[in-house]
Amino acid sequence: MNQNFVLTEYHHYKSYPRNMRILLMTNLLYAIVLPILELFVGANILRQTNNTSYVVIYQLAVYTGIPFTFLLNGFLLRHIKIARLYSLGMMMSGVAMTVMMTLPELNLIGIALIGLTMGSSYGFFWCNRDFLAISSTTDGNRNYYFSLETVFYTITFIIMPALAGLFISLGESRGWYPPRFAYITLTVMVFILTTLASVMVHQGNFQNPKRERFVFFKFHPEWRKMLLLGSFKGIAQAAIFFYPILLILTFIGNEGSLGGIVAIGSLLTAVFLYFIGRFSKPEHRIWIFSLGLVVYLLGGTFNSILFSAAGVFLYQMCGSLARPLLDAAYFPIQMNVIDKISGIERRNKFAYIFNHEFGLYAGRLAGCLVFLVSAYWFSPEAALRYSLLIIAAVQVLSIPIAKNLIQKMKTI
Repeated sequence: MNQNFVLTEYHHYKSYPRNMRILLMTNLLYAIVLPILELFVGANILRQTNNTSYVVIYQLAVYTGIPFTFLLNGFLLRHIKIARLYSLGMMMSGVAMTVMMTLPELNLIGIALIGLTMGSSYGFFWCNRDFLAISSTTDGNRNYYFSLETVFYTITFIIMPALAGLFISLGESRGWYPPRFAYITLTVMVFILTTLASVMVHQGNFQNPKRERFVFFKFHPEWRKMLLLGSFKGIAQAAIFFYPILLILTFIGNEGSLGGIVAIGSLLTAVFLYFIGRFSKPEHRIWIFSLGLVVYLLGGTFNSILFSAAGVFLYQMCGSLARPLLDAAYFPIQMNVIDKISGIERRNKFAYIFNHEFGLYAGRLAGCLVFLVSAYWFSPEAALRYSLLIIAAVQVLSIPIAKNLIQKMKTI
């Protein structure tokens, strides 16, 4: 890569506010941890129970813990610095993995406990991360911020699943150490990295939201559209988080395969995303968003038609591209709506971050129920084969909603 290009991009990065850069570096450290939390906790549950429904129930417990932690976090912010609560969320993810490792066996109660603990960690992390992001950026630099942040997550999804999967499967295949030892080692690594991320976030000068009411039940009509868009995003999140685990371990076999397949194709996605964030403008968000949804629909179609190792490979390739594209476009849209509507209604921006989580939760719940109902009435195989296509097709309905929101925000 040309040295002048690297220096130019570095100086461009340094031109942004310090708090924005501190937040990006903190999220880079946590991005190293996130693939382990999202992929291998579920994989370990499936390994120990051999029950696909237990993985979905775990994910439901995670999703249930998040919005209630948002509520608790809102009250705690009146007394505790936001950087400390942000750190708490990152550290609790290690606690959740430790709980999983110390349980003698995984039953339904244990899985629910792990899920709720992990959900609480995500709640503290995402709630404070969203507020820090909206307060540290402007609409003009959010394409760059969220694309760069998504590049971090994409690159770590190349490296970490491959390394962690290799570490687990190699020890088992060579007889060097049991899988449990590998998972304990990964848990220790999670604690170390989340500690470093916690130290990093305290280097910024971040302000808490104002001590105002943040629970409301009536909102501007445009915000209700944003909630609907959030519900659609929640459905996709449910699918993106646990379906790859089930598909890969069902058709291909072990954690080494899980890590390798998740990594394939992500490097090109990272490069693509960086240039999107570097050169795209706010008016390009709807095209980025639409492209992500179409690619995801294509992946769901491949999985349903082929329903084989080849189908899993093609679905995961599409998912590796679709998820970052959707995130890179969705978050700037959400932040811009919050900026505009909070000004109209004269409310704390945190109120909208809190309320938005319940829109996501409704979608996540629906996404999990699609699988559970399909597995109960038909079979787990039918659920894995057709649920993704249904979810992907429903997602396309969010394109006109997003387009209408973007147009409305231009007139406010």
